[in-house]
Amino acid sequence: MALRDVLLSVAQTPHRLRRRALVTWTPAQELNEVRDRSGARMARRLEWYDLVGLGVGGMLGAGVFVTTGRVARDTAGPAVFVSYVVAGVSALLSSFCYAEFAVRVPVAGGAFSYLRVTFGEFVGFFGGANILMEYVLSNAAVARSFTDYLASTCGVTEPNAWRVEVEAIAKGYNALDFPAVALILLLTVCLCYSTKESSTLNMVLTAFHLLFFAFIIVASFWNGSARNMVTPGGLAPYGVRGVLDGAAVVYFSYIGYDSASTMAEEIRDPARALPVGIAGSVLIVSALYCL
Repeated sequence: MALRDVLLSVAQTPHRLRRRALVTWTPAQELNEVRDRSGARMARRLEWYDLVGLGVGGMLGAGVFVTTGRVARDTAGPAVFVSYVVAGVSALLSSFCYAEFAVRVPVAGGAFSYLRVTFGEFVGFFGGANILMEYVLSNAAVARSFTDYLASTCGVTEPNAWRVEVEAIAKGYNALDFPAVALILLLTVCLCYSTKESSTLNMVLTAFHLLFFAFIIVASFWNGSARNMVTPGGLAPYGVRGVLDGAAVVYFSYIGYDSASTMAEEIRDPARALPVGIAGSVLIVSALYCL
């Protein structure tokens, strides 16, 4: 009898999958049923400036330092700032979509919840999985860059000096970066401790980051020359295609603005704070990148 039930369940799997894949949730279900099922009630302690700090802090990272030089040299030339404008406009349009969804469905699920309400659970699952992978890979890249910068600050010129190579793993993937792992674990502990306290820490770190960017901008304008924009190959030596290809690469530097939407259940006034936090952080970062 048990085997028969198992076989019957297996036979019904395609029907169940098809039914669940096409089922969409209403905003009311996302706001009430899911929250009641989880039993979690988050404290609304964040303000709009916390979201701006979260978005700016999430985007201002090693990405801009890692990608800018390579794109300027190999892809866009001096017109790399145009690539940042194109990528910034794309990110801004995307942020408007996030802001509208976040106001209509102010839940912590973020893009997963928006997709589930609009297209169903199947699309929501894949969208959420892709975003999760995006954050994992981007955080790993930034953490590894942290090791490089820290080693350089300490006078170590060899990039893999602080990494452990394992012979049993394929070449190119065998450099284990324990400082990067330690950094991620430390930040994870800070995030798990308290949302408000971690937001305060993020604001402090973001302030230092903004000061560093301001120093670079002032130093560049003070010591730079406008002739560097047109010599030796002109403003856009690789043409329009190079500028657009560069925009696709530097868009990596904008990853993080959507994280503010996941704070919807912890904001005092989501309808006002979410659009300001999401779109405002993209505008601030776009201006800094272009300068």
